[in-house]
Amino acid sequence: MKRVGFLLKVKEDKIEEYKKHHEAVWPEMLAALRRTGWHNYSLFMRPDGLLFGYFETPESFQSALDGMAEEEINARWQTFMAPYFEDLGGAAADESMVELEEVFHLE
Repeated sequence: MKRVGFLLKVKEDKIEEYKKHHEAVWPEMLAALRRTGWHNYSLFMRPDGLLFGYFETPESFQSALDGMAEEEINARWQTFMAPYFEDLGGAAADESMVELEEVFHLE
């Protein structure tokens, strides 16, 4: 399993709304994530909106992203969530994730 960490930035004035949407992620979106190899997926956020995401996937970050790119529900979710993020430059959030290099792991 490959461990993946990534960063995004939620607009400060949208943080509470963003959190509410993640209390009730669409069941179809959850199913698509599972189907495309996103396991142990967690999101963590600082008070200023800096978002750290973590998940495990059988192959690679890119293959997990590619799998979701083929899911129609993902396109709808990305469009729905786009207004909550800073600095996307017209791209979807999942196209703007900055993968972090793993430099230490303790099992």
